[in-house]
Parts: sequence; C-alpha cells; structure tokens
Amino acid sequence: MPIIEVTIAEGRSPEQLRRLIHELSNAAQNALNVPLSNIRVILRETPTTHFAAGDVTLAEREQLSRFPSP
Repeated sequence: MPIIEVTIAEGRSPEQLRRLIHELSNAAQNALNVPLSNIRVILRETPTTHFAAGDVTLAEREQLSRFPSP
C-alpha cells in the first residue's frame, strides 16, 4: 500500500488540495500499477510562520513582497 506524504504551506483552497490528492493518487496508480483504493495520501499544512527557506519564513517573505524596503 503506497503512502504519499506531502508537507505544504497553508493557504491553498479546498479545491486545490483535492486536486493535489487526485493527481498524486493517479500518478502513483499509473507508476506502480496498484489499485487506486490502495493508495493513501496524507497532506500536512504548515503555517507560513513555521515554514522557512534559510532563516526567512514564508510569512516574512510575503510581508516583504507587499511592503518592499525603500
């Protein structure tokens, strides 16, 4: 039974998350030739204040892009 785990920054719509689950499940089914009913997908949404590249969180990046330094 394939288990696909995805950690993603919060902020996507329910429709986007549903599409991601659908696309990941279909990709696994096609690549592994297993029944769709055997595939598990776990999405973990992380707050943007807890998701960083280097030492800058996504929340900080978003704020900087809205209010660039002079």
